[in-house]
Amino acid sequence: MSNKVGLIDYGMGNMHSIAKALEHVGGDVALVKTADELNGLSRIVLPGVGAFRDCAAALKESGLGEAIKEKCDQGIPYLGICLGMQVMLTSSREFGLHPGLNMIRGTVKPFPESHPGRGYKIPHMGWNDILFSSEKDIHPVLKPLENQQVYYVHSYYCAPENPEHILGVCSYGEFPFAAAVGHDNMVGVQFHPEKSQKAGLAMLEAFLKWNP
Repeated sequence: MSNKVGLIDYGMGNMHSIAKALEHVGGDVALVKTADELNGLSRIVLPGVGAFRDCAAALKESGLGEAIKEKCDQGIPYLGICLGMQVMLTSSREFGLHPGLNMIRGTVKPFPESHPGRGYKIPHMGWNDILFSSEKDIHPVLKPLENQQVYYVHSYYCAPENPEHILGVCSYGEFPFAAAVGHDNMVGVQFHPEKSQKAGLAMLEAFLKWNP
């Protein structure tokens, strides 16, 4: 499979660092701003910075949201990063209730209100673990992260309805949340691989080699 990677640019956030990281591990990166530009690509990456509502609205308005779902239905491997993982879910409670792409049934929720009072700042920012179940194999895209820490920046977390869709977990303030979700040819990660140094680059390389 070729490594022509469509990096979704919906007009929010800096594409430069994730594009550079993908190129560093062998990706042929094309910035995608319209649904038509998804044609001919072998993989899709949706990075995420900003608010869920704005991201979801931009994807809907441009037609990219439906086009991404169509490509995923055709078997194209998909990677969602941070907000790009959150919009995979059915809805978010960030600033109201907003619909997502519903690629994985579930809700995006805020960390408990008690966190700051207990000394755990929101957003959850910095290096933390990603832990895997001992009862099933680690997902091939996430395998390089075994026994590694990764870099997080987020105020909300994903709560899939089906626990089988949780591929890895992290804990913040003794509160466990999904660090990675996915099924079939779709994977989402709450952390930023492009900010996670060697471990993050190894994960992006594994995504480019993944053949679901």
